[in-house]
Amino acid sequence: MSTTTLPEADTRPETTDSTDDDTPKMFHYVRKNKIAESAVMGTHVVALCGEVFPVTKSPKPGSPVCPACKEIYEGLRPGPEA
Repeated sequence: MSTTTLPEADTRPETTDSTDDDTPKMFHYVRKNKIAESAVMGTHVVALCGEVFPVTKSPKPGSPVCPACKEIYEGLRPGPEA
């Protein structure tokens, strides 16, 4: 049995939300339980708008939010209160 290394595939969309200095242009809404896993393991998350990316930054208050994610999020029904 032999092992073959496959070429690295780029799983990010063609249009990214990063600037030249690696500062995201905007932040996306993703499932809360996937954020830590992505940050630690490097796995990709899927935002509400469909964008797929690894979590690398945390938003700060006032950070720009993806308009498509925001629209979808605001249209969701509220979950059970904790």
